[in-house]
This record gives sequence, structure tokens and C-alpha cells, in this order.
Amino acid sequence: MDTGRQPLWQEEPAVRRRMADPVRTAAVRAVIIVALTLIQAMVAFLCTLAGSWFAFPMVLSTVGSTVVATWAVLDVWVTRQVWVQRNGVRSQPSSTARELRRERRRARRQQRREARKGPSRIDRAAA
Repeated sequence: MDTGRQPLWQEEPAVRRRMADPVRTAAVRAVIIVALTLIQAMVAFLCTLAGSWFAFPMVLSTVGSTVVATWAVLDVWVTRQVWVQRNGVRSQPSSTARELRRERRRARRQQRREARKGPSRIDRAAA
């Protein structure tokens, strides 16, 4: 029985490929550190509004956590750059590009064969 409705869930292919393991690990670590830093900043703000004695140590530790969070985010970027530099970009040439390369290779080989055969026989016959 077709009601003309579309299914609720449709599978779509992934637009991006999955991150490399070291990069993903660094990204997860950075997200956790940034989330904890934001929570810490919120607690420091609320303690400041409440006039609690705990506000000053929280503000100091939030400043330190901000430095650590910045370092963690930079670590993701550096890890990604290092991974790409070491492993390169994984790409496969299309079949048309591969076929063009094969044709060029055949033409070069044929030219080399003709260059070897042609002048050497003429020189021998003339001598």
C-alpha cells in the first residue's frame, strides 16, 4: 500500500572521508578539554555573581584551562598537518587519466623503437 509518503530515514553517502586515527584522537581530546573549560568559565562567572570566595580560584584556573584548550586545538591542526605530510593524500587516478598515460607511454616506446631501428640500418648500409 503506497501512501505517497517518503520514508522517515534515508541513507546518504558520506560527503567526507573519515579522519585519520591520530587526528581523530586529538580532536576528541580537544573537544573534551574545551567543553570542560567552558563549564569551568560558567562556574567562575556564577561564583562571581554570587560573591563566593571560590570565584577567584576558579577565575585563575579558567585562565589556565583556556591556555590548555588553545594548545589542544592547535594540537589537532598540527597533528593533521603532520599526518598529511607523512602519509600524503590518498587519491586514485580516474580510468581516463590512466588510459591517457598508457597511450603516451606506448607512443614514447614506439618513437624510441623507430629511432633505434631507422638510423642504425641506414648507416650500416651506407658504410
